[in-house]
Amino acid sequence: MIRLGLLLLLSAGLSAAESNVGFDAAATVYQAAAVRAQVRASLGSMPKKMRRLYSADEPAELSEEQLAAVEMSAAQGFRIDVFEPPAIAALAAGLDAAAAMDSLEFLQGGPGQRMVAADVALAETDEATLDKISSGELVVRTSRERDVLLDKIEAASRSVDAAVEVYLGIARALAIGTAIGSGLDPIAADQRVSRNSDAAMHKEIAQRMQVPLRRTLAYSYRDLSNADLGSILAFLNTKAGRKYVAASIAAMTAGFDAMGRRCGERIGERWRELAAAQRAKTTHAATVPPGLP
Repeated sequence: MIRLGLLLLLSAGLSAAESNVGFDAAATVYQAAAVRAQVRASLGSMPKKMRRLYSADEPAELSEEQLAAVEMSAAQGFRIDVFEPPAIAALAAGLDAAAAMDSLEFLQGGPGQRMVAADVALAETDEATLDKISSGELVVRTSRERDVLLDKIEAASRSVDAAVEVYLGIARALAIGTAIGSGLDPIAADQRVSRNSDAAMHKEIAQRMQVPLRRTLAYSYRDLSNADLGSILAFLNTKAGRKYVAASIAAMTAGFDAMGRRCGERIGERWRELAAAQRAKTTHAATVPPGLP
């Protein structure tokens, strides 16, 4: 008990020394990183992507009405106003005052601004071009020195881990949200999805994403100089940079989790309404005497 009390006192002291920043300070970092522009650019395509995702579920054999409900629900769930509150809250929880200040200083400097501009431009790129980039059809000239820098930036930014976390987070949120909207057990849905997203699945998805993401990184930073890349890497390797990366991943995961859950809830509600309407129609047809329309 004494040991536990000592640990609690020590942790309280550490929290006081490195307390999380407030919502406003995190929102300033969020704005400097142009996260809103990047996320908003990706939301317009989500209804079609969700339809393709659910259409690929062959055992479910979804009807056209159900797939249309998926599209409508995605448009209502994947919204920037749903994303931002939990995302900024997670960013605030992951940053202390020193990390927020150093991150803001980097993002507002020349290399940081050019990095953010490149990130926004990539987010606004059309899907056809993105497919060409990730497949290797569209490549950029490079050098050994540049490749080394980009490899280190990719590792320091944890881009693959971030992509996998967001991908699996959306899948989990959709399953839980759909269960809630359908009136089913969300805990059972969470357990089922968790079993399907174990370490082996995480590793498999990461391996599939590794090469496309590396190609995308090289293409998006094609106009940045080697000096810019060096400055980006230097920041990412600082204590503040590592906190910023971890907080940014947590923010993206929290935001997309909220949107995925909202989308799933709407899907579940609409599917339940469709099922109820179909049952009512079937019951009515069964009770109409023969000969009547």
